[in-house]
Parts: sequence; structure tokens; C-alpha cells
Amino acid sequence: MASLTACLVVIFSTTICQIRYSVPEEMRKGSFVGNVAEDLGIDAKRLKSGGARIVSGDSSEYIRLDVDKGILVVGERIDREQLCGQTSPCSLNFEMIMTNPMQLHSVVVEVLDVNDNAPVFHEKEMHVEIVESALTGTDILQVSATDPDVGINALNGYALHPTTHFNIKVLSSPNGHKYAQLYLSNALDREKEEKLLLTLTAVDGGEPQRSGTLKIQVTVRDTNDNAPVFTQSIFKASVKENVPKGTLVVRLSATDADEGMNGRVTYHFNHMSSNVAELFLLDENSGDLTVNGVIDYEENKIYEIGVQAKDQGGQSTSTNVIIEVTDVNDNAPVITLTSFSSSIAEDSPSGTTVAIINVKDLDSGKNGKVDCSVNGNIPFTIHSSLKNYYTLVTNGVLDRERNPDYNITFTAVDEGSPPLSTNKTITLRISDVNDNAPVFEQNYYEAIIMENNSPGLSVFSVKARDSDSGQNARVSYLLIDTQLNGNPISTYISVNAESGVMHAVRSFDYEQIKTINIFVKAQDGGSPPLSSNATVKLNIQDQNDNPPQVLYPVQTGGSLVAEMVPRSADVGYLVTKVVAVDVDSGQNAWLSYKLQKATDRALFEVGLQNGEIRTIRQVTDKDAVKQRLTVIVEDNGQPSRSATVIVNVAVADSFPEVLSEFTDFTHDKEYNDNLTFYLVLALAVVSFLFITCLVVIISVKIYRWRQSRILYHSNLPVIPYYPPRYSDTLGTGTLQHVYNYEVCRTTDSRKSDCKFGRAGSQNVLIMDPSSTGTMQRIQNEKSILDEPDSPLEVS
Repeated sequence: MASLTACLVVIFSTTICQIRYSVPEEMRKGSFVGNVAEDLGIDAKRLKSGGARIVSGDSSEYIRLDVDKGILVVGERIDREQLCGQTSPCSLNFEMIMTNPMQLHSVVVEVLDVNDNAPVFHEKEMHVEIVESALTGTDILQVSATDPDVGINALNGYALHPTTHFNIKVLSSPNGHKYAQLYLSNALDREKEEKLLLTLTAVDGGEPQRSGTLKIQVTVRDTNDNAPVFTQSIFKASVKENVPKGTLVVRLSATDADEGMNGRVTYHFNHMSSNVAELFLLDENSGDLTVNGVIDYEENKIYEIGVQAKDQGGQSTSTNVIIEVTDVNDNAPVITLTSFSSSIAEDSPSGTTVAIINVKDLDSGKNGKVDCSVNGNIPFTIHSSLKNYYTLVTNGVLDRERNPDYNITFTAVDEGSPPLSTNKTITLRISDVNDNAPVFEQNYYEAIIMENNSPGLSVFSVKARDSDSGQNARVSYLLIDTQLNGNPISTYISVNAESGVMHAVRSFDYEQIKTINIFVKAQDGGSPPLSSNATVKLNIQDQNDNPPQVLYPVQTGGSLVAEMVPRSADVGYLVTKVVAVDVDSGQNAWLSYKLQKATDRALFEVGLQNGEIRTIRQVTDKDAVKQRLTVIVEDNGQPSRSATVIVNVAVADSFPEVLSEFTDFTHDKEYNDNLTFYLVLALAVVSFLFITCLVVIISVKIYRWRQSRILYHSNLPVIPYYPPRYSDTLGTGTLQHVYNYEVCRTTDSRKSDCKFGRAGSQNVLIMDPSSTGTMQRIQNEKSILDEPDSPLEVS
């Protein structure tokens, strides 16, 4: 077996080789053809691992690939004559493909002829009539045999026996076909021999030689000394394939110089195969040769027909008609998908091979010249890698999110007139890679939660989408680790990794935390994973969970605070102001003031919004000295919360007048009939307390004076004390009893000044039920503070 290998490496990472082998016909099944692995220079195991297979080709059943041994063997018995007829050389063409990497090899197996056919005449026996007056050298007839073999095994020559009166000349037609021309070599004498039997033998050149015979019965007739003569030695004509039945191909013409019946010529087929006889019809009288079947250029391109002209006297002559078939564009291209990858990754580089196709057109010339293309507006193109083969490769960026699949249509168009075309569509799926990060529906969210929530309450839900698919689109939600009040954010909020639902880890208090900024990450399941962030602002909404707190007047357990109202006070006189705050916010902190109970409701009123207690009529001498007001402070929450404060008011122009009435102010409900006893007792107690307080104040004054002297010489810094200052949350002003301070202090107390402002409102009366010297104590303390030697100067 002979082999020839030629390889071509194409720029599309596809190796293409062509291998040629030759094998005699008629070899038994399984016979060795060629070692394809050795001829390609690769290991036989590579054929098996690469999935080598014969993918296309004509008559591919005749050759089989043994992958285990890396050889080609005969798959079925090959009859060269049945496969190729008279075409030489006779070849089997097919392709072998391997993957990883993709390699395409063209294999040509030439089938060699063996001498398995003997020459055969179209007829077994022929009858010839000849006049006795025929001249020596007269052509009697042309006879040819056919031998399906080719080359040296084809028809080689003819032999005639006996050669007493006749002999033959071996002639060749323009296409190389040999035929025998029988002619008269010696004069005939009908009276001696009326019938002659000739044996014509056709032999081929094979080894061993094969032959076929034809019996020729020759009848010698009386004189008809002129034979028909054709006007041309050879008739040539052309006809287009697929012409309709009855189309005239050529008109034959022969003349006979004889007269009468000896000069009447008829036309007959002389030698031709049976299938040709079905295609053409010869009118024996007119000599018109017409089409009688379907002529196909792809089956036969030329026809050679022998025609004999006979007269009625038995004379005849022969000629050949050569008919050339002209091709028309009657075959559309055929597209065969040789190799195809049904899916490709979207990050595949440009130039990646997707498919290999084979395109054939059975026509010839321009009719068989094919141009192949793919539909536009897709990132793919085709290149011709081998004759009749095209490779489909990527030619741009693939994006599965925009185009998850492509319908690619191959269009093959020949150059005939009119052109014929064929389409073949394949569907290519784009597989996903993780090239898209999750995207939140919003980059910034705001959510609201009511304070005092229960732990585990669902707060909010975030959602992110990933345009990838599969695991690459599976989104998980994570909290970005941040700090809030020194604690990790995870101690306040948690997020469900699958659903993105956020839950409160603890109960929130609006008065402590009003806003929480949460940073959430959405991460996909790709490798490596991609992520994006979003911010959730969680606003804590206030609840009315705090009652109002009364800042003024201060409620004490041991002493009473009373506001003094002179009896000369006019209508609208400002007695005092109830100051309260609510640590809630919004409507929950809007406060209103109402007078709940009063000793004399007709004398005082409370401002609903500002808490100011004013007189609503002129104070008279009949009004009781002590007045007790109960004020309720309510917020505007739902439900509302409240606080109650008791305001003691003394209606008097002087302190002694108050003293006699106020010693038992807190015991209104406990008066008894012995009022005089209690008044005397109260005066005694007050006098005692006054004297005691006076002594204590003087002692304190002396003590402070001595301490200031010591501090003055010690060079130590003095840290001032700032009493609390409360503001009105309603914006109506500050408390009526506010001290304004001017502080100027250095580390050297001897060079520092401190000034205290006086109270900005009317006097406040502080009553101690257990003491009778309250007022005097206040005056004494004031006089002590006014001493010039005091380290604090009050102005």
C-alpha cells in the first residue's frame, strides 16, 4: 500500500492533513489499507483519546477506521467498475477529524483496477449480408466490445478467424475506445461460398488475459455494388442536460448511388450500451437522433453512439456520433455539518473555532463554484480552510446577558445563472461566566422602625439582581462590619443571607439612638465572587413612652416652695410658670398645661401652652393667704401621658402675714378645732429656727471667709460651680427664676473674678414647716453674700 501525507496548519488552531493511499479492488473485508497513525506521525492512542472518526465522504462505508490500531481497513468489498465505471483514477475521498485539539485530515484512497472483467460484445451473434461483387477492401461493419476495466486491463485488441476473405482493422475513437473495422480482404464468390462464419475475438491486456467473442454470420448476395455513404465520417453534437423529451440532437445523412430498393437507406443503432439506448431515439427513415430520456451531466458528460446506414440490397456503412452534454445549473449546493460545538463560553477569545462545514455542488464550472457566508450582525465569520471546507470562528465579543444564543445561518450560493443557494441554520448557546456583579434596586434606602420593638422583628428587605445565570447569579447578603456607639453593627441588625430581609437584634430606644446607617453587601456565587454595596438608613420612630418631667417648681419632700402674690396684684399678674419637658419627640413632646384643682378656681388660671399661672381677677383682702394649685401636664401622644405638680401660692403683702398661715400649709386636711394651739406652737418653732439659722449663717460666713483667706494664699485654682439651667421646650422662654453668671477665672485665684447675677423675677418664698426663721435666714444669707470680703461678689 502506498501513502502520501501533506499537512497544513491553519491560523484557526485547526491542523489539516491530506493522506493518499492505494488499494486493489475486490479485497476482502478487513484488509489493511494504511497505517494512518504512523503516516500522521502520532501515537495510535492519540487517535482514540482524540475521538478520531471518519466524518464525511463519498462511499465511506468501503473504508473503516480501526482506532485501537490506528489503521484504515476495508469495510466492504470494493468493485471499482461499480464505483467509478470508466473514470480513472478511481478514488474514495473522506475526512477524518480529531478533537482536543481539533484536527481535520483529508484521506484519499485510490482503488486500483484488477483484471476481473472480460471484454463483452453488445451482441452474441451478428448477421451480415454482402454482395459478391463487393470490392476488396470494402468495409463491412464496425464492431466494438466493452471492458469495464481500465488501464492495461481494458480492451487491448481484436482478432478474426478465419481470415480467408475478411480481415479487420483496429481503430480508436477520439476518446480512446478501440473498435474493429471488418473489411473484405479477398473477392467473394457466392457460388463457392454463400455463407461464412467468422469469429471475432476481443482481448484485454490484463494478466491473465481475458477475452470475449462475437459470431458473425456472413451471407453473400447477388450484386448490389454500391453501399450507403455518410455525409460525414463522424457526427458531433452537443445537448444541454435536462432538455425535454423529443429534442433533436443531430440529423444523420447517408446516400446510396444505387437505384431502386438498392438505393433506399435506413438508419440503425450499431453499437451502444443499453442505458444509452434508453436515452436516445433514432428514426430509421429520417436519421433524426432525438432525446428519449433524462440526460444528466453529472452522470455522463459525453456519449458515443455507433450508427449504421443500410440499403435494401444489403449494403451498409457505419459511423460514430459523439454527443457532448452541456452542464446547466440544476444542482443547488449541499451543506454538511462536519463538526459543531453546541455551546461556547461568553469569554471565548476572538478566533475560537465553533464549527466546520463541507459545501459541495455537483455542477461544473461556474455552476459548481460556491461562495459561502453567514448571516450578518453576529460576532461570527467563516474562513475557507480547505477546498470545499469552511471554518466558523468567533469574530467579536460575546455577551450572554444580551444574547444567550445565536441562530447562525450558513448560506451557500453558486455562480450559475440563475444562481442556486442553500441555507443551513445551527443554534449556538452562549454559556455564562461570572462577569456581572449583583446590582441593588437602589443604592440608598430609608426605613422606619418604631422604638421599643421586639428583638427579631423584620425591619426592611433589600433586593439585588445579578444578570448572570446559575451559581453566578445566586446572590448572598452580608453586613459590612461597622461600629455604632462602640459596638459592632451586627449587635443591632442582622440580615438574612438568602432573602436580604433585615431583622432587629435588640429593642431600640429613640432617646438613645435615632438613626442607624447600615451598609449591606450583595455577593454572587461565582468564582471569584463579585459584589456591590448599598446603604440603608434606619430611622427610629419615637413612641410616647416617657411622661412629662416637671422642672419647675421643684417638688421637695421636706420644705414647701411658695410663690408670693401681693394683694395689690392686678388681673393677669404672673404668679409663676410651670416648666416641664418630655424626652420624646414630635407630638409626643407637645405639652399642655391644665389646672386640675385649686383652692380658689376663680382666682388663677394656667396657660394651656406656656404653663404660666396668672390671676384672672383682682386679689382682695377676702382671699385666703394660702392657695394650693394642682397643675396637670399632658403630652400629645396617643395615648397621652401626664405628670402632676402642686404649686403653693401665698397671697400676702408681708412675710409675717404669711408665717401665721403657712406653717401648716401642707396639712390643710388635718386642721382641728385647736387652731390657736398650733399657731402658737408654729410661732415658737419658727422663732427657734430663725435664731438657729442666724447662728448657723454667721458661723458659715466666718468659716467661708477664713477658707477664702487660706485659698488666697495657697495659689490653687478655683473651679466654679454652675447650677443647672433648664429651658422651655415650647420655645416660650427660659424659667422665670434664672441666674446669669459672669465667670472670669485663672489658675491664680487671687487674680480671678466671679460675678453672679441676681434672680430675674419676683421673690420665691421657701417655707420649712419645722422652722420659724426661714425668712430671716434668707436675709442673713443675702447679707453674708453681700460682704465685700467674700471671694464671690454678687451683683
